[in-house]
Amino acid sequence: MELIYKTAREMAADLAAKRISARELLNAHLARNDALAKKLNAVVATDIPRAVKTAEAIDNARAKGETLGLLAGLPMTVKDGFDVEGLPATSGNPAFAHRDAKCADADLVRLTRAQDAVIWGKTNVPFMLGDFQSFNAIYGTTNNPYDVTRVPGGSSGGAAAALAAGITPLEIGSDIGGSLRHPANFCGVCSLKPTWNVLPLRGHIPPAPDQYVEGDLGVGGPMARNVGDLRLLWNVLRGTTGGVKKDVKGARIAVWDEAEGFPLSQEVKEGVERAANALAQQGARVERVKSPVDPKRLMESYMWLLAPIIASGFPPKLLAQMESVRASDEKAIAAGADVWGPEFYRLASTARFYEVAQAQVTRQALKDQLAGFFKQHDAIVMPITPVTAFPHDHSEPFHARRVQVDNRVVPYFTMLSWISLATALHSPALALPAGQTKAGMPVGVQIVGPVNGEDRLFDIAAAAEEVLGGFRAPAV
Repeated sequence: MELIYKTAREMAADLAAKRISARELLNAHLARNDALAKKLNAVVATDIPRAVKTAEAIDNARAKGETLGLLAGLPMTVKDGFDVEGLPATSGNPAFAHRDAKCADADLVRLTRAQDAVIWGKTNVPFMLGDFQSFNAIYGTTNNPYDVTRVPGGSSGGAAAALAAGITPLEIGSDIGGSLRHPANFCGVCSLKPTWNVLPLRGHIPPAPDQYVEGDLGVGGPMARNVGDLRLLWNVLRGTTGGVKKDVKGARIAVWDEAEGFPLSQEVKEGVERAANALAQQGARVERVKSPVDPKRLMESYMWLLAPIIASGFPPKLLAQMESVRASDEKAIAAGADVWGPEFYRLASTARFYEVAQAQVTRQALKDQLAGFFKQHDAIVMPITPVTAFPHDHSEPFHARRVQVDNRVVPYFTMLSWISLATALHSPALALPAGQTKAGMPVGVQIVGPVNGEDRLFDIAAAAEEVLGGFRAPAV
C-alpha cells in the first residue's frame, strides 16, 4: 500500500536510484488491480505480456546506464476512448468490441510511450463516452472506490477510480462535457482539461475509428492523484519541461459559485469555500464575482455547439426517441421550466445549421468577454458538478434521469452547467480535491484560467493543495 500510493515522481526517483525495478513496480500495481477488480471494475482490458516485456527492457537499459525517458518504468493505464497498440478503443460501444488489435497508438499514448511509460491496461467508460457515470454493455459498471454504490463519474470514470484506488499513478482522459473533471471530482483526484486544440486527439474514439476529424470542444488531458504528478504528465504530453513556477502571493482569484439555473449543493459550495480560503491563506487576493459571462447565453451556445457532436455518436433509434419526446417537452419549456435536460435532446435531434452557426457567433463574443475578464483576474475558482458522487442510475430513457441536489430534483443534463464555461469557451480548467463531505465522499473544485494559461493554473492549484491537504485514499 505504501508503494502504490507514492507519488509518480517518488516512484520515478525510486526507479532511477534502483531501489525498485520497473518489473516489481508493475507487479505491485497488477496485484492491486487483481485485488479490487471485482469490487471496482475499473480496468477492463489488459496487455500484461507486452507490459512485462517493456518493464524488463527498461530495467536492462537502466542497468547498462542508458538514457531513459521521464516516465521510464512507471506503470500506466489509459482510458478506453484512446487506441493503444494491441488494445483498440471500444468506447463502450459493442459495434467496436471486435476491432483489429493491430491499431496504432493514439497520439497522446504515443507521447507517453516515447518517455518509456509501461502501459498495461485500459479503463472503463460509458457508451461512446456520453454519460456522467461509467457503464456499458461490453464491460459492465465501474464503482466509486469511496462508496461502491455510487458512480465514479464519466466518461473518464474508470481512470479516476483506478487512480484513487492505487491501481495506477497516472492516466490519460478526455473531456467534452466534463469527462476529465466530473470523475476527478467524484473520486478525489486531479485532472487538467487543457486549452482546446493544444494536445492532439488523433486515435480518440469518437469519432468512429479511421474517421478522425479535428472537431470543436473536445480535448485530451492528464489525470493524477496530485498536482505535481499532473504537471509531470502534462509536460510530457505537450513536449516541454514546463514554465517557471511563480508564487501565488498577490494573485487575483475570482470565486464564482452562484448563477440562476446552475444548481449547487451545500456540500459542494463548502468545498469551493475551502479552496478559496486556502488561496487566501497563501496570500492570493480572493474576491467573489457574480459571473464572468452571462450564464444563460453561455448554456444556449454550448448546447447548440455540443448537440450535433453528441448526436453523431447516437444510434438512429435513440435519435428517434429524442424527436418523440420533443412535443411533450415544448409545453414545459414554454412555461419556463429548466430546459437543459429535454431541450438538449430536441437540439440534438434537429441540430439546425442556422442555430449552430449563431451559437458560434455568440461563443466568440463570450470568449472575448472572458478574455477581458482575465485581464483583471488570474483565475476563477468554481464548482465542477452540482453534487458529489450520486448513486448508480441506469434507468432509461436517458433523458428522463434526474439528480438530487439537496432538496431539489433537477434534470440529468444540469450536470453540464458548471463545466460549460471552460469547455464552450476553450479555456483550461484544473480539477483538484477540496476535502470531503461528512460521509467521506470527495469534493472537488476547478480552477479556470485564460487560454494557454495552464502553467499559472498549476501554480495556483499547488498552493491550494498545500493548505487543503490533497488526495485522501479511500478505505477500499
